[in-house]
Amino acid sequence: MDTEAQQTERDRSSRPSDSEETSDTEGQEGRSRFALVARITEWLPGGRITLSVLFCLLFLLLLNAFVAQPFQIPSGSMENGLRIGDRVLVNKLAYRFGAEPRRGDVVVFDGSGYFGDADYIKRVVGVGGDHVVCCDKKGRIEVNGRSVDESTFLYPGDSPSAVPFDVVVPDGTLFVLGDHRSHSSDSRDHLGSPGGGMIPVGEVIGRADWIVWPTAHWTRLRPSDAYARVPAEDGAHG
Repeated sequence: MDTEAQQTERDRSSRPSDSEETSDTEGQEGRSRFALVARITEWLPGGRITLSVLFCLLFLLLLNAFVAQPFQIPSGSMENGLRIGDRVLVNKLAYRFGAEPRRGDVVVFDGSGYFGDADYIKRVVGVGGDHVVCCDKKGRIEVNGRSVDESTFLYPGDSPSAVPFDVVVPDGTLFVLGDHRSHSSDSRDHLGSPGGGMIPVGEVIGRADWIVWPTAHWTRLRPSDAYARVPAEDGAHG
């Protein structure tokens, strides 16, 4: 009888398989993670409830920092679409991957050094390269020689602007106006200020996509197509 061969077979059968070794390793890692969580919950006042609350807060902080941020409407400058006290959800990813604000978008931006030390919400009327004029013979704003019908969002009874202007928007900046023109401090009022009333694209926090509060006003904010027929000028994109 070949005893050496028998011994080899017994040795082979007595060793755990690769899958068993992997399973044991994963089990140990899983137990280790579970033990870590258990130690943390023992250390924290409130145990698992406190840990769950902390995880939720961390998730909300990351969401607020990188994805979406609530913004409360502080004034009537965007009425009737946005009323004082409304809360909008700002999409912070809208312009993160190569996209840039377009005419008709409602954006939230940091106005420090341009409008004032605060965040503002306005509608984009002109982008880099645009020639924006007020007003044509019918009192409408012109962008790159095209008259724009803003009646779908302009505050009832307001004219497009009581202040005449004729500006070319520098590359990398935006010309912004409130929808309630007679109650809005916007690019028109800062033409003589640093930056000439223009807001750098880099100061835009994001695009206002939803009204989330109060629930009676819950709706999605879609960019206006009033500027859809505006031609590009000097490399601007409509």
